[in-house]
Amino acid sequence: MKFSPEKPALTGETLESLAARLQEQGEPAFRARQILEWVYKKRVTSWDEMTNLSKPLRTWLAGTFDFMPAELVLNKHSEDVTDKLLLELRDRSLIETVIIRAPQDGVGIDHSRKTICISTQVGCAMGCVFCASGLAGLKRDLSAGEIVAQLLHVCRSEDARTPRAHTEIASFDNIVVMGMGEPLANYDALIRALTIVNADWGLGFGARRITISTSGVVPKILKLAEEPLGFRLAISLHGATDAVREQIMPINRAYPLAKLLPAAKLFSEKHGRMITLEFILIENVNDSLEQARLLRDIALDLHAHVNLIPYNTVEGLPWKRPSLTRQDRFADILRAARISVTLRREKGHDIDAACGQLRLKTEKDRELAAP
Repeated sequence: MKFSPEKPALTGETLESLAARLQEQGEPAFRARQILEWVYKKRVTSWDEMTNLSKPLRTWLAGTFDFMPAELVLNKHSEDVTDKLLLELRDRSLIETVIIRAPQDGVGIDHSRKTICISTQVGCAMGCVFCASGLAGLKRDLSAGEIVAQLLHVCRSEDARTPRAHTEIASFDNIVVMGMGEPLANYDALIRALTIVNADWGLGFGARRITISTSGVVPKILKLAEEPLGFRLAISLHGATDAVREQIMPINRAYPLAKLLPAAKLFSEKHGRMITLEFILIENVNDSLEQARLLRDIALDLHAHVNLIPYNTVEGLPWKRPSLTRQDRFADILRAARISVTLRREKGHDIDAACGQLRLKTEKDRELAAP
């Protein structure tokens, strides 16, 4: 499912595709790099700010491309310094982008490390029973330009808080593709977007600092393993047995652990990097110590890092997070085996931080306000 806008997004153009369009208009190819420098390095917000371009060229660009295919609707700030951006696309669809700050000792919050969580779809078709993103199903895929636009909005927001160093292009430290949607279900747009983000004429952001998360689309994991850029991979496991995964993740019926784990191992071996196993802890579903022991065995076999995430409650869903004691006992089983493990404490609860939650709330408010 794709949306066909009147004009393609400038943020979805590569250096090569933009140069080709310009040459069709009789413009030299080098103009493409000039234009992209205005967008990604100088962060201008209008065509008229591109002062080294002729007025006829700027007029043509304005009539040909959508400068920014997403508009900021809301920026919610959490008490724990997590920010959630709600963006509206040209068809009025809403998506979410999250800024997760990790304050460092001895520096102010404006200089903290920042991880940006981006979305790849409007909604989600995976049907994971604990997730707000898929409650209304899948509306459509995002274009590459809409994916990139999220990061430009973050850059503009962060530029306003903290002046960039002269050597910096991006205003953040890591990207995780873990927001709304299944990234590998929108594979081509995702790879195009991340190529733009990585390129020296784009945001110049290192592939090793980009993590793509998947619920387990095995054929696309194998395809991703062949990509030349070395993105990191995170598997949303959430269950150490097929029985548990199938209870909460319908995708396991198509790609059970017997298919998923070998694909993850191949990816890890191909790229020589540790993968991450994401495991949302849900009370009385997957938080047993037996699940912890089985997860330990999987992590050891894959040489994987484990990210334990206590469930972030979603209005209308029955699931709960385990007690702090239960969380710690689960994590201790992994730590005892010398597995690299992170036990995340909840962030952003006061701003509806669960993926898709703020979007759903806003859409409901719109429906109530409609005549």
